[in-house]
Amino acid sequence: MMKIRWVFLYLSLANIGLVWAHINGFGDQPLSQIAIHKATLALRDSASIKAYPFILGLKGEDTQWVTVDIEHPEPSVDDWIGVFSPAEFNLSYCPPVDDPKEQTPYICTAPIKYKYANRSSSNYTKTGKASLKFQLINQRADFSFAFFSGGVSNPKLVAVSNFISFVNPKAPVYPRLAQGKSWNEMTVTWTSGYDINEAVPFVEWGLKGGIQMQSPAGTLTFDRSSMCGSPARTVGWRDPGFIHTSFLKDLWPNSVYTYRMGHLLLQNGSYVWSKIYFFKSSPYPGQDSLQRVIIFGDMGKAERDGSNEYSDYQPGSLNTTDQLIKDLRNYDIVFHIGDISYANGYISQWDQFTSQVEAIASTKPYMIASGNHERDWPNSGSFYDVMDSGGECGVLAETMYYVPAENRAKFWYSTDYGMFRFCIADSEHDWREGSEQYRFIEKCLESVDRRKQPWLVFAAHRVLGYSSDYWYGMEGSFEEPMGRESLQRLWQKYKVDIAFYGHVHNYERSCPIYQNQCVNTEKSHYSGIVNGTIHVVVGGGGSHLSKFSQVTPSWSIYRDFDFGFVKLTAFNHSSLLFEYKKSSDGKVYDSFTISRDYKDVLACVHDGCEATTLAS
Repeated sequence: MMKIRWVFLYLSLANIGLVWAHINGFGDQPLSQIAIHKATLALRDSASIKAYPFILGLKGEDTQWVTVDIEHPEPSVDDWIGVFSPAEFNLSYCPPVDDPKEQTPYICTAPIKYKYANRSSSNYTKTGKASLKFQLINQRADFSFAFFSGGVSNPKLVAVSNFISFVNPKAPVYPRLAQGKSWNEMTVTWTSGYDINEAVPFVEWGLKGGIQMQSPAGTLTFDRSSMCGSPARTVGWRDPGFIHTSFLKDLWPNSVYTYRMGHLLLQNGSYVWSKIYFFKSSPYPGQDSLQRVIIFGDMGKAERDGSNEYSDYQPGSLNTTDQLIKDLRNYDIVFHIGDISYANGYISQWDQFTSQVEAIASTKPYMIASGNHERDWPNSGSFYDVMDSGGECGVLAETMYYVPAENRAKFWYSTDYGMFRFCIADSEHDWREGSEQYRFIEKCLESVDRRKQPWLVFAAHRVLGYSSDYWYGMEGSFEEPMGRESLQRLWQKYKVDIAFYGHVHNYERSCPIYQNQCVNTEKSHYSGIVNGTIHVVVGGGGSHLSKFSQVTPSWSIYRDFDFGFVKLTAFNHSSLLFEYKKSSDGKVYDSFTISRDYKDVLACVHDGCEATTLAS
């Protein structure tokens, strides 16, 4: 009974924290501030809005800047412009849920992005004239710009622009690579506007400079009824198009391949092609070569044109993205461990995110984990009965991205990369002893051959280990409820080197630890027998930062209230470098090394070896 009360108290405190965060504007999707369902019609002949160029992507671009000129005889600081797609967003697309007389027009979909009219010119409120720049991406439909007065809480539609469109709105775009279920398989996932009844999707690929072959692709999509609640089912809904995945198999290790996505149009037999991309295939398990891994969580997306200004939603997102793009040549694989786009039920934002990370995900395997903002929704099967996903309940993440899980609705999986074994857990499903996921985690940890793959990494979104975040600190256990109760025995038994978490938006590294006690006093260089697991919070990918508790626990080696990511470099089977880098400048602010031999991994530590008897 006491334990149940304790868990209830913890969740109550956590909910208070979430309420506080939302009161202060943290965690709110900027588009959620727009009361679009309350929009009223106030069209004025004297108000105008024009967008140009009319046709986008004439040189094959998937992204292009658009100029929007506005004029209003009665300007206000609250005037704003919303970008809508499809361009027609009137009541013919969505009849009112309530009394049709309640409002006119009934606009049932939120804009893709918005910007205040006075952003580009402080003189707007005096002159009533302004020119704004928007960056648009190809999203399978045309666009229009709507001019509203009355602010975002009481919008009045005063003018609508001309329509503009990309040359081919349906074009294949935004490829994202992922490791397949075997080390020598790469998957390519992309988005298009082509249904399989209209075109056949495939990938043309091969060794750089060699003969190219074609591999078919499977196609997935979903509709409004697949969503669990609002806003994903209501104002946040937007047709996701079609998501295709092709499996490129039997790759040679450490080889450069080129690829492009294609669609064979059934109507006339012609082809639609994407740009040409490239990737380097994985090393084989145990290969002794330089291998470099990037890990972070909670990045989200941001708009380079300054749209969606509300609350500075993901202030570090572009810095992290740009540092990773700048350093593309110096790492091999990326793990984004939960809270991917923070779309929170505004489905158009997933396209925006895939566009933002295209330079990374089209070239490096971009492995994701499930977070609360992807999965959680009441009565949907998630472990936490909260509404953080905005009604997506995991559908967007498991459709937009491929992971080598047996069942993508159960977002746990293992993947091998050379000398690394990664066991990726799903903290939004039950992980406790006796659960299906617990059995998977143990199998993932116990099945690795540490002679070939000495570097064993565990990762999950929520903190199942250690964090001195403010709310965890208030509660006193520095973890999710029941977080490490079952798992710490597995980490110790199978000698997990490092465990990574997101969810908390900062950086923190623990000592090698077991049962709340540091088992090693060293801070910068670890050698010899593995005595405990180092726990790392790396949730500063881009979302608003989380405060630390005022008390620093004895096991906390380094804390940083800033945006950043971690890089692991395996030089060989006995030498690993850990680096924490800030997104602002890409420089290293915390690091340590691990040096050891295979015999050190075999050595017994507390709870790390099975008990023996005289008979054995």
